Amino acid sequence: MSATNTSTDFTASPLKRTKIVLLGDQSVGKTSLITRFMYDTFDNTYQATIGIDFLSKTMYLEDRTVRLQLWDTAGQRLNLNVNQERFRSLIPSYIRDSSVAMVVFDITNRNSFLSTTKWIDDVRSERGTDVLIVLVGNKADLSDKRQVTHEEATAKATELGIMFMETSAKAGHNVKSLFKKIAMSLPGSEKDNQNSEGQNTKIDVNATPANSVPEASNCNC
Repeated sequence: MSATNTSTDFTASPLKRTKIVLLGDQSVGKTSLITRFMYDTFDNTYQATIGIDFLSKTMYLEDRTVRLQLWDTAGQRLNLNVNQERFRSLIPSYIRDSSVAMVVFDITNRNSFLSTTKWIDDVRSERGTDVLIVLVGNKADLSDKRQVTHEEATAKATELGIMFMETSAKAGHNVKSLFKKIAMSLPGSEKDNQNSEGQNTKIDVNATPANSVPEASNCNC
Protein backbone atom coordinates (compact mmCIF):
# COMPACT_ATOMS: atom_id res chain seq x y z
CA MET A 1 0.00 0.00 0.00
CA SER A 2 1.44 3.30 -1.02
CA ALA A 3 1.46 6.17 1.47
CA THR A 4 -0.37 9.39 0.70
CA ASN A 5 1.78 12.52 0.71
CA THR A 6 0.17 14.92 3.17
CA SER A 7 3.09 17.35 3.50
CA THR A 8 2.29 21.06 3.47
CA ASP A 9 3.59 23.31 0.73
CA PHE A 10 5.95 25.84 2.31
CA THR A 11 7.26 27.19 -0.97
CA ALA A 12 5.33 30.46 -0.76
CA SER A 13 7.68 33.35 -0.04
CA PRO A 14 7.20 35.17 3.27
CA LEU A 15 5.90 38.71 3.46
CA LYS A 16 8.67 41.19 2.74
CA ARG A 17 9.67 43.31 5.72
CA THR A 18 10.46 47.00 5.42
CA LYS A 19 12.57 48.62 8.12
CA ILE A 20 11.61 52.19 9.02
CA VAL A 21 13.86 54.04 11.45
CA LEU A 22 12.60 57.19 13.19
CA LEU A 23 15.26 59.80 13.91
CA GLY A 24 15.18 63.26 15.42
CA ASP A 25 15.93 65.23 18.57
CA GLN A 26 14.47 64.37 21.93
CA SER A 27 10.76 65.15 22.55
CA VAL A 28 9.84 65.84 18.91
CA GLY A 29 7.20 63.09 19.08
CA LYS A 30 8.75 60.01 17.45
CA THR A 31 7.27 57.60 19.98
CA SER A 32 3.92 59.39 19.86
CA LEU A 33 3.76 59.03 16.08
CA ILE A 34 4.37 55.30 16.36
CA THR A 35 1.82 54.94 19.15
CA ARG A 36 -0.82 56.82 17.14
CA PHE A 37 -0.12 54.70 14.07
CA MET A 38 0.00 51.37 15.91
CA TYR A 39 -2.83 51.80 18.41
CA ASP A 40 -4.61 55.03 17.43
CA THR A 41 -3.98 56.42 20.92
CA PHE A 42 -1.99 59.25 22.45
CA ASP A 43 -0.29 59.45 25.83
CA ASN A 44 0.00 62.90 27.38
CA THR A 45 2.72 61.65 29.74
CA TYR A 46 6.13 62.16 28.18
CA GLN A 47 8.80 59.54 28.74
CA ALA A 48 12.03 59.72 26.79
CA THR A 49 12.95 56.66 24.75
CA ILE A 50 16.08 54.98 26.09
CA GLY A 51 18.09 53.17 23.46
CA ILE A 52 15.80 51.79 20.76
CA ASP A 53 12.35 50.22 20.65
CA PHE A 54 10.99 47.97 17.91
CA LEU A 55 7.41 47.35 16.73
CA SER A 56 5.90 45.87 13.58
CA LYS A 57 2.66 46.35 11.70
CA THR A 58 1.14 45.02 8.49
CA MET A 59 -0.62 47.51 6.22
CA TYR A 60 -3.25 46.33 3.76
CA LEU A 61 -3.32 48.65 0.77
CA GLU A 62 -5.54 48.54 -2.30
CA ASP A 63 -3.17 46.33 -4.30
CA ARG A 64 -0.55 45.08 -1.86
CA THR A 65 0.30 44.08 1.67
CA VAL A 66 3.28 45.74 3.33
CA ARG A 67 4.95 44.64 6.56
CA LEU A 68 6.53 47.59 8.36
CA GLN A 69 9.16 47.31 11.08
CA LEU A 70 9.27 50.53 13.10
CA TRP A 71 12.48 51.35 14.97
CA ASP A 72 12.04 54.12 17.53
CA THR A 73 15.40 55.67 18.46
CA ALA A 74 16.39 57.88 21.37
CA GLY A 75 16.87 61.53 20.37
CA GLN A 76 20.28 61.76 21.99
CA ARG A 77 21.81 64.30 19.64
CA LEU A 78 21.17 66.95 22.30
CA ASN A 79 23.76 65.17 24.48
CA LEU A 80 26.55 65.09 21.93
CA ASN A 81 28.69 67.41 24.04
CA VAL A 82 28.59 64.84 26.86
CA ASN A 83 28.64 61.49 25.10
CA GLN A 84 29.39 62.18 21.46
CA GLU A 85 31.64 59.24 20.64
CA ARG A 86 29.35 56.68 22.27
CA PHE A 87 26.31 57.92 20.42
CA ARG A 88 28.15 58.17 17.11
CA SER A 89 29.05 54.50 17.46
CA LEU A 90 25.35 53.62 17.78
CA ILE A 91 24.11 55.50 14.71
CA PRO A 92 25.04 52.79 12.16
CA SER A 93 23.12 50.16 14.14
CA TYR A 94 20.05 52.42 14.12
CA ILE A 95 19.91 52.93 10.39
CA ARG A 96 21.69 49.87 9.01
CA ASP A 97 19.55 47.89 6.54
CA SER A 98 16.77 50.47 6.80
CA SER A 99 14.62 51.09 3.75
CA VAL A 100 13.06 54.28 5.13
CA ALA A 101 14.41 56.98 7.44
CA MET A 102 11.78 59.22 8.99
CA VAL A 103 13.47 62.38 10.29
CA VAL A 104 11.12 64.12 12.72
CA PHE A 105 11.18 67.68 14.06
CA ASP A 106 8.88 69.76 16.26
CA ILE A 107 7.38 72.72 14.39
CA THR A 108 7.47 74.70 17.67
CA ASN A 109 11.19 74.04 18.20
CA ARG A 110 13.43 75.59 15.57
CA ASN A 111 16.55 73.88 16.88
CA SER A 112 14.98 70.48 16.24
CA PHE A 113 14.36 71.56 12.64
CA LEU A 114 17.96 72.73 12.19
CA SER A 115 19.17 69.40 13.59
CA THR A 116 17.42 67.49 10.82
CA THR A 117 20.27 68.39 8.47
CA LYS A 118 22.72 66.37 10.55
CA TRP A 119 20.28 63.48 11.01
CA ILE A 120 19.84 63.31 7.23
CA ASP A 121 23.62 63.47 6.76
CA ASP A 122 23.95 60.49 9.12
CA VAL A 123 21.48 58.52 7.02
CA ARG A 124 23.23 59.41 3.76
CA SER A 125 26.61 58.46 5.24
CA GLU A 126 25.37 55.02 6.18
CA ARG A 127 22.91 54.25 3.37
CA GLY A 128 23.84 56.57 0.50
CA THR A 129 20.90 56.99 -1.85
CA ASP A 130 19.56 53.48 -1.20
CA VAL A 131 16.98 54.74 1.28
CA LEU A 132 13.73 56.71 1.28
CA ILE A 133 14.05 59.76 3.54
CA VAL A 134 10.94 61.52 4.84
CA LEU A 135 11.02 64.84 6.70
CA VAL A 136 8.17 65.06 9.24
CA GLY A 137 7.09 68.23 11.01
CA ASN A 138 5.19 67.05 14.09
CA LYS A 139 2.93 68.87 16.62
CA ALA A 140 0.88 70.65 13.96
CA ASP A 141 -1.82 71.10 16.63
CA LEU A 142 0.45 73.73 18.24
CA SER A 143 0.42 75.96 15.16
CA ASP A 144 0.10 79.15 17.22
CA LYS A 145 3.55 78.38 18.67
CA ARG A 146 5.08 77.56 15.32
CA GLN A 147 8.77 78.41 14.82
CA VAL A 148 9.13 76.66 11.47
CA THR A 149 6.85 77.55 8.58
CA HIS A 150 5.37 74.94 6.31
CA GLU A 151 6.92 76.75 3.36
CA GLU A 152 10.41 76.65 4.88
CA ALA A 153 10.23 72.94 5.60
CA THR A 154 8.82 72.25 2.14
CA ALA A 155 11.66 74.21 0.55
CA LYS A 156 14.24 72.21 2.51
CA ALA A 157 12.68 68.90 1.50
CA THR A 158 12.55 70.00 -2.13
CA GLU A 159 16.20 71.06 -2.03
CA LEU A 160 17.24 67.70 -0.59
CA GLY A 161 14.94 65.71 -2.88
CA ILE A 162 13.02 64.07 -0.03
CA MET A 163 9.37 63.78 1.04
CA PHE A 164 7.81 66.13 3.60
CA MET A 165 4.59 66.07 5.60
CA GLU A 166 3.27 67.82 8.71
CA THR A 167 1.55 65.69 11.35
CA SER A 168 -0.01 65.83 14.77
CA ALA A 169 0.43 62.67 16.80
CA LYS A 170 -1.91 64.09 19.42
CA ALA A 171 -4.78 64.70 16.99
CA GLY A 172 -3.95 61.88 14.59
CA HIS A 173 -3.65 64.45 11.82
CA ASN A 174 -1.93 63.02 8.72
CA VAL A 175 -0.38 60.09 10.63
CA LYS A 176 -2.10 57.33 8.66
CA SER A 177 -1.62 59.33 5.47
CA LEU A 178 2.09 59.59 6.21
CA PHE A 179 2.61 55.86 6.62
CA LYS A 180 0.38 55.08 3.67
CA LYS A 181 2.37 57.45 1.46
CA ILE A 182 5.56 55.75 2.57
CA ALA A 183 4.14 52.28 1.96
CA MET A 184 2.92 53.25 -1.51
CA SER A 185 6.38 54.58 -2.34
CA LEU A 186 8.11 51.28 -1.55
CA PRO A 187 9.15 49.24 -4.58
CA GLY A 188 8.48 45.52 -4.85
CA SER A 189 5.93 45.21 -2.06
CA GLU A 190 4.17 41.87 -1.75
CA LYS A 191 0.62 41.34 -2.91
CA ASP A 192 -2.44 40.83 -0.76
CA ASN A 193 -2.42 37.06 -1.11
CA GLN A 194 0.67 36.73 1.06
CA ASN A 195 0.09 35.64 4.64
CA SER A 196 1.02 37.91 7.55
CA GLU A 197 1.73 37.13 11.17
CA GLY A 198 -1.26 36.92 13.49
CA GLN A 199 -0.20 39.59 15.95
CA ASN A 200 -0.32 42.31 13.32
CA THR A 201 -3.50 44.33 13.25
CA LYS A 202 -5.28 45.29 10.07
CA ILE A 203 -5.72 49.05 9.85
CA ASP A 204 -7.80 51.24 7.60
CA VAL A 205 -5.29 53.22 5.58
CA ASN A 206 -7.97 54.53 3.24
CA ALA A 207 -9.67 56.65 5.87
CA THR A 208 -9.60 60.34 5.00
CA PRO A 209 -7.54 62.30 7.56
CA ALA A 210 -9.08 65.24 9.35
CA ASN A 211 -8.74 68.43 7.34
CA SER A 212 -8.38 70.57 10.42
CA VAL A 213 -5.97 70.43 13.32
CA PRO A 214 -7.33 70.93 16.86
CA GLU A 215 -6.62 73.98 18.94
CA ALA A 216 -3.20 74.33 20.49
CA SER A 217 -2.32 72.62 23.74
CA ASN A 218 0.69 72.61 26.02
CA CYS A 219 1.53 68.92 25.61
CA ASN A 220 5.23 68.18 25.01
CA CYS A 221 4.62 64.64 23.77
